[in-house]
Amino acid sequence: MYLYTYLVVWEISKNFDWWRNFGQALSNKTLLPRFEINCDMGEGYGRWKMGPDDEIMPYIDSANIACGFHAGDYNIMKKTVKLAKQYNVKVGSHPGLPDKIGFGRRPWEIAPEEIYNLIIYQTGALYGFLKSEGMELSYIKPHGQLYFYIEQNEDVMRAALKAAKTFNVPIVGAKNAHYEQIAKEEGVPFIQEFYCDIDWNSEGNLVLPAKSQMKTPQEIYDSIYKCGTTGSCFDNNGEELNIGFGDAPFSVCLHSDMPTALENVIKAREAIDKVNKQLGFSLKT
Repeated sequence: MYLYTYLVVWEISKNFDWWRNFGQALSNKTLLPRFEINCDMGEGYGRWKMGPDDEIMPYIDSANIACGFHAGDYNIMKKTVKLAKQYNVKVGSHPGLPDKIGFGRRPWEIAPEEIYNLIIYQTGALYGFLKSEGMELSYIKPHGQLYFYIEQNEDVMRAALKAAKTFNVPIVGAKNAHYEQIAKEEGVPFIQEFYCDIDWNSEGNLVLPAKSQMKTPQEIYDSIYKCGTTGSCFDNNGEELNIGFGDAPFSVCLHSDMPTALENVIKAREAIDKVNKQLGFSLKT
């Protein structure tokens, strides 16, 4: 397995010729052609199904596909990659902590070098399935507690960024000035995203899903439209919060494990299309 992972990484390094000037990190304005939707997908396991992936996929721009540690297995990964290809949806790896029982959302303290290894391992597996379908790996977006761990610990952040650099792809994270600066130092393009189905606190940090108030589809629509046109949203105290995207488009994250996941995505698509049209960006085809 280790030899296979090495060969996959070597093969990737040969094929990503589109990105030669790695020392200069790119931002949303360069990386995103429009406001987009990304959604966590392929998060079942065996015969157990998580979200309505078949119904959600037509509405999104990018699929964050689970790679087997917090959820997903080789059959689900293959199926989800093929589904993304069917609807011309970009694919990123969605590596998580090795915690299926806790769905990758329980706190773990793992050394930075191990964080690097587990991201490489999971992303390498997904890359193999993408290659089998003639598709590209578009980015890496960590899952759950790993996502928060990266934001809270600079050594872990750098380990994750080095993993993205190994695959020559951007990393996706919440709008965060420190994260953006470290990504620039590491020479890794950083796609900054907006969360609309979980809360932001008054300091501009994300609130864990388990501690967030569940949003209705209409609230999701309103939040996306507000942030897309004004750059701000409401925090968990009801106060206005400036996210700070400026005039750059951003990617909106939605979770497929929410009770109203499909309805959320449908309303999000309506809001995203309205913002793109209003601001002169192209629409999803």
